[in-house]
Amino acid sequence: MQYQAVLSNAQHPEYGVLTVPFPIPAEQYDEIIEMLEALEIGDPLKRDCRVDEISDHWPVLKNTERTVTNIDELDYLAKRLDSFDDYEKTQFQGMASRLDLHGIDEFINLTFCCQEVTVIADFNNLESLGRRHYLTLGGGATIEEMQGKDFRSVALALLDGEVGRITPYGVVYDNGFEMSQIYDGRIFPEYCYEDCVMEVEMFSRYAPADSPATYLYLPVTQTQQARAMARAGINFYKDMCLRFLESELPEEVDAVLNFENENLSDLNELCRAAEKLSPADREKLGAVVLFVRPEQASEIANLAKNLEQFDYVPKVRTPEEYGKHMIIESGHFEYDENLVGYIDFARYGAERMAQEQGQFVDRGYVAYQGTLRLDELMQGDPAENMGPQMKME
Repeated sequence: MQYQAVLSNAQHPEYGVLTVPFPIPAEQYDEIIEMLEALEIGDPLKRDCRVDEISDHWPVLKNTERTVTNIDELDYLAKRLDSFDDYEKTQFQGMASRLDLHGIDEFINLTFCCQEVTVIADFNNLESLGRRHYLTLGGGATIEEMQGKDFRSVALALLDGEVGRITPYGVVYDNGFEMSQIYDGRIFPEYCYEDCVMEVEMFSRYAPADSPATYLYLPVTQTQQARAMARAGINFYKDMCLRFLESELPEEVDAVLNFENENLSDLNELCRAAEKLSPADREKLGAVVLFVRPEQASEIANLAKNLEQFDYVPKVRTPEEYGKHMIIESGHFEYDENLVGYIDFARYGAERMAQEQGQFVDRGYVAYQGTLRLDELMQGDPAENMGPQMKME
């Protein structure tokens, strides 16, 4: 947690207050939005949350107290700050104090450029001071560039030639700093805070070509999806366009998805199903996709939910290899290595494949052991949840 904020409705203080942790834990997001709505605040776009108090984890953010802001802006800022090391924290607070910032949108924009300034809290070690200033100016440096550098002279040149501004967080040297407006007050810049299964861009088909996209990190809840659509200015699903950026899904899954035809709900459901899979099961999903050949996200999602109905043997390419796996490695047989010369692994593998109707794919061997037809399985047929004796023919 980066900070807590006590929020209220400025128009109706009698409604009470809500203390919210930031970043908002993913599993609490929907619940917190519901509690804010009970106070008649928490709009996706409006700045309607009055900050009555903010914790002192970031003292400079006390400047936001008695201002109104948007709940998602507070959340996005906390996510940005969560990545900062101690010196970046000093740079951020020093420059925010130097500029006397109060708006959350200003603080968000500062997170993208505060690393350009030098903030000195200790003048006792000129060598360390010069090294820090040199790295700040260059945005980093190689070991070769650092070797033999007279950092004491770098520090003295800064102190003698530049004007520093005293703040509670140290002396701030601007280094030609210019505040950039990366955040426009509506569309949050790309920033993947937590691991996600898939990142996509979302935009309205009626938006100008140069309009910024809204980023989604799937899976998301229905509430998060609706709020992202509101920020993107999308009222109906038919007005939505999606563009793929990257995913943690197997490449076989990515290859199937056609984002011109996929809808967000199906993609989200696929990511929700895949999120629960282990790395090994995600690899298995890739093999199953090659075996079944689904055509859209909803079908792949149902395969991901029913992976246990498939047998998968990685890296097996021939009936002989499959026969050896089943007899030697699977544990289904008591194997005596002295009999290896008497076992026809290829024949056993071929017979078993014919029985299972299995196939070799690029990842290995796959066979389906379920009772439904594969097309029914991919459609999430209700019969799937019936016992075999209840299945309608």
